[in-house]
Amino acid sequence: MHTTRSADGTRIAYDRAGDGPPVVLAVGAFCDRHRVDPLAALLAREHTVLWYDRRGRGDSDPATAGPDAAGREIEDLAAVVAEAGPGAALYGHSSGAVLALAAAARGVPVSRVVAYEPPWALDDTVGDPTLEPRVRAALADDRLDDAVRLFIAGGTEPLPFEGTPVWAGMRALAPTLAFEFAVVGPTGLPPWLADIAVPVLVVEGGESEAWAKATAAAVAGTIPGAGHRILAGQEHGVDHEAIAPVIAGFLTG
Repeated sequence: MHTTRSADGTRIAYDRAGDGPPVVLAVGAFCDRHRVDPLAALLAREHTVLWYDRRGRGDSDPATAGPDAAGREIEDLAAVVAEAGPGAALYGHSSGAVLALAAAARGVPVSRVVAYEPPWALDDTVGDPTLEPRVRAALADDRLDDAVRLFIAGGTEPLPFEGTPVWAGMRALAPTLAFEFAVVGPTGLPPWLADIAVPVLVVEGGESEAWAKATAAAVAGTIPGAGHRILAGQEHGVDHEAIAPVIAGFLTG
């Protein structure tokens, strides 16, 4: 494990492996860096790979989602990019894809971005506008189980896999859901997508939900020159062995 410091002094933990053109991996909700250990191993055959714990997760410092929580997370990613060195590319999954795209739009010096299903809602027909305040209220009351249930299923009824190690991991990361809402932001695509000036590939799963597929197509259509790929047989939780060659192929041109 390695560490770096973000602009506000928060310690960010990351792992590093391989030798070759650098790529940084950014994870989504309920994930720490170990979620992409298998993907990092696959990419490290040809690349230098850095994968990190977003603030408040794993071995990174605890953090509270303040007024500019999204900005702080972009600074965290920028700190890891600096450790990766010149020419670093980014791969982001879900909200990690939002972070990767936002970093590119803000001028973080990256060479390319692969974004898998950034979870923006295009309009009010997708999602529940009351979800964020209900999750935040559960977190404020330290009702972590309810926060996880709400985020996953929209209600507080017990879920079938409660009591498993997977549930324990999700519950431990529940406080970071406040960052998820901050990073993804309000309904609609952010205008800064049009400011991205590096090559971008937006990827969606062929078996993903209709709204996620519509968002992927819209994102690719908004970023100047972006590519768009549908990965057959995949859903939002994309298989590492399916996405690894897509990332490697795009990063090598």
